Amino acid sequence: MKFILILLRILVGVLFIFSGLIKANDPLGLSYKMDEFFEVLHMTFMSHYSLVYSVTMNVFEIVAGVAVLLGYRMRLFSVLLLLLIIFFTFLTGYALFSGTIKECGCFGDCIKLTAEQTFYKDVALLVMILVIFAYRKRIQPLFPKMASNIIMAAALVFSFGVQWYTLSHLPFVDCLAYKVGNNIPEKMKMPPGSTPDVYETTMIYEKNGERKEFTMENYPWSDSTWKFVDRKDKLVKKGVGEPGIKDFILTDFDGGNQTQAILSEPKPVYLFLVLNTATAGKGWDAKMQALQKKMEANEVYIYGVTGSSKEAVAAFEKAHGISFPFVQMDGTAIKTAGRSNPCLILLEQGTIKGKWHYNDIP
Repeated sequence: MKFILILLRILVGVLFIFSGLIKANDPLGLSYKMDEFFEVLHMTFMSHYSLVYSVTMNVFEIVAGVAVLLGYRMRLFSVLLLLLIIFFTFLTGYALFSGTIKECGCFGDCIKLTAEQTFYKDVALLVMILVIFAYRKRIQPLFPKMASNIIMAAALVFSFGVQWYTLSHLPFVDCLAYKVGNNIPEKMKMPPGSTPDVYETTMIYEKNGERKEFTMENYPWSDSTWKFVDRKDKLVKKGVGEPGIKDFILTDFDGGNQTQAILSEPKPVYLFLVLNTATAGKGWDAKMQALQKKMEANEVYIYGVTGSSKEAVAAFEKAHGISFPFVQMDGTAIKTAGRSNPCLILLEQGTIKGKWHYNDIP
């Protein structure tokens, strides 16, 4: 039993540290995934603190993993780990059986697992942690108390420090489709051999108090006595593969599509991503104004990319001395492209040549 207990501690400890480190590389990405869960669970009021939850959870995973390996205060950490894995198993089970969330993000964007893979991984972890919990009194510390305290304190400082750095700059490892070197038009194509999802659309109409379902082929489009009530899209055939980049559509404030013109421009193009003008970070004004001089000299093009309204952008331009034009893009696409608000991306005919947090704009 002693050998099995040591093996389980190594497996659980290493997996928790590995999971925490991968997510600590991109805590903002995890906070976006938490927002998705909060929306599905009708708990959107918690989204205001999703980044705090993300950082805290990553710290706990790393610290708890180190504690299990060291055998440090196992009566406490075995209980905390058990509660955490029960919570994770509930979430991943909900994601799997409800079908509302495709990926749970347990290993961030670097190692993508399906909802099914994540759920069964958590079930296996639950079994292992239950054994550790049952035999927690038999686990002896690996090192003396002072040495263990120092290692635990170092793990705590390290896990916070890594996330402070990535939030102040950008992730150490960019696992997103918008990483430097990728060509956006190529990433927007379906991979070879892939097929799209197939959906069946059901239209619900009402007439004389009676509701009836129709397909897209037989709905009563010519009978005005039927009143539209609702529409349901049911997945009938799961597709295979999907493009790495979706929803990269740049439109001006009049609705004109500028995507192709920007991606095919022979001159260098800077995209200044501002997810929300009201919450944009500060300290980049002088650097962007210097870059504007290159635009005025006809050396480069600069486009602001935002999800904010035309009025909000006008106020933002005035406040920061901006003269380059803005286009709009879906907020989710902006969050995926750049992990800071604002974020600067350099394109050369659609290929990403550089990406910078607003603190690091050259």
